[in-house]
Amino acid sequence: MPSGSMHKVVIHKAGGYERLKLETHPVPKPGDRQVLIRTEAVGVNYADICVRWGVYESARRFVGWPITPGFEYSGWVEEVGCEVKHVKPGDPVFGVTLFNGYSTHVCAPADLVWPKPQTLDFEAAAGFLAVHLTAYHGLLQNVVIRPGMRVLVHSAGGGVGSALVQLCKLHNLHVTGVVGRSHKVEYVRQLGADAVIDKSTQSLWVEAKRLCLDGYDLVFDANGPETLAQSYAHLKPTGKLLVYGFHTLLPKQGGRINYLKAALGMLRMPRFNPLSMTSENKGVVAFNLSFLFARTDLLQAAVNDLATWLEAGILQAPKVRSFALADVAQAHQALESGETTGKVVLRTSPPFVSAAAYEATVHQVSAPDR
Repeated sequence: MPSGSMHKVVIHKAGGYERLKLETHPVPKPGDRQVLIRTEAVGVNYADICVRWGVYESARRFVGWPITPGFEYSGWVEEVGCEVKHVKPGDPVFGVTLFNGYSTHVCAPADLVWPKPQTLDFEAAAGFLAVHLTAYHGLLQNVVIRPGMRVLVHSAGGGVGSALVQLCKLHNLHVTGVVGRSHKVEYVRQLGADAVIDKSTQSLWVEAKRLCLDGYDLVFDANGPETLAQSYAHLKPTGKLLVYGFHTLLPKQGGRINYLKAALGMLRMPRFNPLSMTSENKGVVAFNLSFLFARTDLLQAAVNDLATWLEAGILQAPKVRSFALADVAQAHQALESGETTGKVVLRTSPPFVSAAAYEATVHQVSAPDR
């Protein structure tokens, strides 16, 4: 790679895995309140897949095409702007970015860069912030919690779900985790869940009712129309449904959107009536972390607490499955499959495979869809 250049993944138009192009670009120069990071690893989130499909709202609103996905990273400070004081060149850091994460270099606002906790290696650090900030914001900045509250967490074996299970137990809440594959049950139990419902072998709502006859205080649901209505129905009076995604609107494998399925899902999407919610004394809270980046006060408070709990050993990073940056298509395929637990990350340190090898990888992954 030429001096002053970097590798990054660029998507020029919506589509399948073949749209993920590894390109060479100039390394950006940090502004006065920016930090240039040479990344070691970057996190992969389901939102990145939605970016590739062209359906992620903040990507369309703030960037358009072409776009480099990626919200989180870890690495080394390479250069800082003249107003940056809390980190210096050579420091190990992690942080969040509004896109542009899938890259060997990230130029980020200083307020969104933090010293990397010593308890995390670079891969774990790269996959930590997005899911834990989402979980923290949902649980600790959107609702008032009290010890003993009953919580149902969908997708409890995934990144946000595993973070939610731990944060709930840290605050003495009773947690029931829901998983879609039997091999995830033990992982969620190890995180501290009081009960785990395996949708592949159990009736979800029969079991949810049996475990909490009077209803749940909080339900965290990123599934969309498949579960939202019943999640709301299984709240107790004063309960809150917290919504942060709509995964069942979109396919879990194949690399492309099934638009018929998505349209039918939209028709099935529940409509919550304020009059009914008032009489039932229940509520719905929805949020999207990518629209929170301007609230550095909330993010800073969250990172401070999360780092403290990490250093104290009372919060653990999720399991990590890593891929080389050039294997980004395979990483997306793995995440779409629903088989992964914890987090998927991309390793960005050299050496990189050749462009020809990268194209062969993309061809191999995308071939079944043609």
